[in-house]
Amino acid sequence: MKYLITLSLLAFAFSCGGTKIKETPTATAPIGGPEGVKAQLPPTSDADVSGFTNAERIGELMNFLASDELQGRDSGSEGIEKAAQLIEKRFMEHGVQPYYTTYRDTLSNFKKPAFNVVGVVEGNDPTLKNEYILIGAHYDHIGIIKGENGDAIANGANDNASGTSSVLEFARYFGQRKTNKRSLIFALFSAEEKGLLGSQHLAKKMKEADLNLYAMLNFEMTGVPLRGKDYAMYITGYNNSNLAEVSNGYAKENLIGFLPTAKEYNLFKRSDNYPFHQEFRVPSHTFCTFDFTNFDHYHKVGDENDIMDFSHMATMVNKMIPVLEGIANAVTQEVQLN
Repeated sequence: MKYLITLSLLAFAFSCGGTKIKETPTATAPIGGPEGVKAQLPPTSDADVSGFTNAERIGELMNFLASDELQGRDSGSEGIEKAAQLIEKRFMEHGVQPYYTTYRDTLSNFKKPAFNVVGVVEGNDPTLKNEYILIGAHYDHIGIIKGENGDAIANGANDNASGTSSVLEFARYFGQRKTNKRSLIFALFSAEEKGLLGSQHLAKKMKEADLNLYAMLNFEMTGVPLRGKDYAMYITGYNNSNLAEVSNGYAKENLIGFLPTAKEYNLFKRSDNYPFHQEFRVPSHTFCTFDFTNFDHYHKVGDENDIMDFSHMATMVNKMIPVLEGIANAVTQEVQLN
């Protein structure tokens, strides 16, 4: 999350205490997985998706994206190239088509060669397919930084291999099942850590192309669970729209809540939802489970997989699928700006 808070606020927030997450066993399956799409399922909007993904599958993605091999996924680096290749491979395997001529959308506002990875699953309704929902996350991080205890790689497990893994699993679900009436764009952004450059580039480009964008739903820092809350996730810009209310209706539980700290630090403007809000003025929010007390390794080498909770991440993906599906398939555009 870019410019999450100032250094002084960061010190204050983290001085409140961090909760160590119980280590989740890592998966050992090869990251490439079986070739081709397996178990093509018939379209349905009533299927039980509570077990669609699991900790092992999430761990497989995370153990690659936040590995030392990727050297912290700095924009324009060899490490982030490997992450992009994985994203492209997964899109292709799961029936997600390139949004442009290829999956790669080269940034026009960054000095090094860098690109977003963008795919699309066309809607199955002849009218509603002309409306688009963008589901996104940034896949870059900050690369090699000042070392601590012999480690200088900022692996960025929570920030933001977690959001990237979630979006890849959403893409797998809709790419395989094709249950969405509206068209879904899946975008993994580069150069978020450089100032939201990837999302700024794409939002401007899509606005100039007159994209009929209904909503932008972004996922950021979802690797550890909230503690002591009566909801499982929060959205930034909570009061800007009725997204939380609509989401909880489809989830059939109090899944999305309001985090006062997110408003206090204006996190609405600190992630890739914001450029789409600026360009399109449509509901644009970030889903997150980082609350300033449950994770104390922001932009540090300690942001590693061994403190992530893969079971929590899988649960959040499974609970969000009916929400995304409901929003994509509603007869009218239920999510409205306040």
